[in-house]
Amino acid sequence: MATEQQSGEALSETQRSGPYSSVVNWMETLSETQFAYLLLAPALILLGVIAVYPLVSTFSMSLFADQITGTARLGEFVGLQNYVDLFTGARDFALPSAFLPTFTTEFPFVTDIYSSALMVTLIFTVFSVLFETLIGFGQALILDQDFRGRRWVRVAIIIPWAVPIVIQGMIWFLMFQPNIGFLVGTTDNPAIMNQLGLIGTTPLRDTADALFLIIVADVWKTSAFMALLILAGMQSIDRSLYDVAKVAGASRWQQFKLITFPLILPTVLVAMLFRTIDAMRVYGIIETMAGCQTVPSLSCLVVTTFNAPLYGTSATVAFVTAGIIAIVVSVYIVNFASEGI
Repeated sequence: MATEQQSGEALSETQRSGPYSSVVNWMETLSETQFAYLLLAPALILLGVIAVYPLVSTFSMSLFADQITGTARLGEFVGLQNYVDLFTGARDFALPSAFLPTFTTEFPFVTDIYSSALMVTLIFTVFSVLFETLIGFGQALILDQDFRGRRWVRVAIIIPWAVPIVIQGMIWFLMFQPNIGFLVGTTDNPAIMNQLGLIGTTPLRDTADALFLIIVADVWKTSAFMALLILAGMQSIDRSLYDVAKVAGASRWQQFKLITFPLILPTVLVAMLFRTIDAMRVYGIIETMAGCQTVPSLSCLVVTTFNAPLYGTSATVAFVTAGIIAIVVSVYIVNFASEGI
C-alpha cells in the first residue's frame, strides 16, 4: 500500500516537472467556479462563433448598397447610409411596407400604425405574449391540481402546440375565408363575430382584422407552451409549504399570493422571455393566414427584400431586428436581476 502511494506521488512529481507542469499548477490555483468556466470554455467558444458570425456577416452586408443590375450580389460601400435611410423613411420605396409609422403634429400623433412593420410586430408581440402568459398560467393552475382525467386534459392542451404552423395557418385561413369559413359571413348574412363588430366580412384582407385573428391563432397554439413551462415550475414547489399554510389558516388566495406566485415568478419571466423572442420573429403564421402584403412584420420585410433580391436592405432590416430583440432581452435580464434571479 505504501509502495503504491509512493509510486503515485512519484508519478505526480513527474507530471509536475513535465512540459505541462505550469498548466497543471495554474489549474490547481483556480477556484471551483473558475474551473467550471474553464471546462465550459470550449462549448461557449463554439456557441459564440455560431452566434456571432452570422451577426457580423449580416452587419457587413448592410454596409453595402443594393445591386439592382449586374451579377454582383452587393453594390458599392455606403457605410451606415442604409440605416439612416431606414429610420428616416427614405428606404420605404424598396420595402413592401413602411418600417416606421407616419407621425403627425396633431392628435392622434401616429397615423396608420398598421402600415408599419415595426408597429405591427410590437403589437403582435405585446398582446400575444400577454394573453399566452395569462391563459397558460390558468391552464397550469388547473393541471397542477389532482383530479381524475388530468392526463387526458394535458394531452388536449398540448395538441394545438403540436400542430405545425403551416397546417395551423391553413386551418385558420379556411375558417375565416368568405363563402367557405363558418366564422365569417356576408353583408346580407353576417356571422356572430361580424354582428359583434369584431371583424369585417373579409377579415383576412384587412390589416387590423387579420392581425387580430393572427394574435388569436397564435394564442390558441402557444399558450400550451407557456402552460407546460409554468406547470414545470409549479411541480418543483415544495408541497409542505402548502401544508404549513393550511395549518396556519391561509386561504387559497393567500397561498397563491404568498407561495405560488413568488416561487413561480422566475419561471414565468423565463417563459415570457422565450415567447417574446419568438414573437418578435413572427413570419410563418402571417404568411399562411393573410400574407405579408396584408400584415407586415419585420421578418416579412427581411424575407421579401431578400427574395427581391435587395441584399443590402434585407441585411439592414435583419440587423435592426436583431438589435431590437437584444434590447428586449436586456430589459428581461434587468428584470431578472431585480427579482434576484
